[in-house]
Amino acid sequence: MDFNIPNILTLLRFFLIPCFLISFYLPFIYSPVITVLIFSIAAITDWLDGFLARRWNQTSNFGGFLDPIADKVMVSTALILICEYFHVYWITIPTIIIISREIIISALRQWIYNTYNTVIPVLWIGKLKTTIQMFSLFLLIWHPNILLIKIGIVILYIALILTLWAMFLYIRICQHYLLKKNNYFNY
Repeated sequence: MDFNIPNILTLLRFFLIPCFLISFYLPFIYSPVITVLIFSIAAITDWLDGFLARRWNQTSNFGGFLDPIADKVMVSTALILICEYFHVYWITIPTIIIISREIIISALRQWIYNTYNTVIPVLWIGKLKTTIQMFSLFLLIWHPNILLIKIGIVILYIALILTLWAMFLYIRICQHYLLKKNNYFNY
């Protein structure tokens, strides 16, 4: 394992996930503020570790493997927490779709890599989706007033649209791998 700053930031994000989970349930008036602060630090490390790894040429297989897992666990945890907090279908449905898409695309990318030794690159739409999703989660975890909650929900739906758009693009990119003659879909 490479202990460079980008990988340490990724590991820090794993450490921060249970911290914002615990702070979410603390019975204090400032619990949402503490939770959103911890979540924000984790979100910033998500951006910063990739930026520094590319900038300092410190990319590694370990970081490339661990970073997306930390991102998926962090976002999934936050989505589940807001589902529980609001307990309404208009947050639960996009949450299920977003988490399902993350699992499907991660599995597809892994399958393409294992089968064809090809890495499917991260698309700009995926980065935009992640940024918008993080902002929505920031507002919904914080939930200071009804206006910001409504804005957070609208932004969650924008993230959902971008999520589906990105999934469509990834499937289009992988389509020629999925349709090869000697693939796993021939029975």
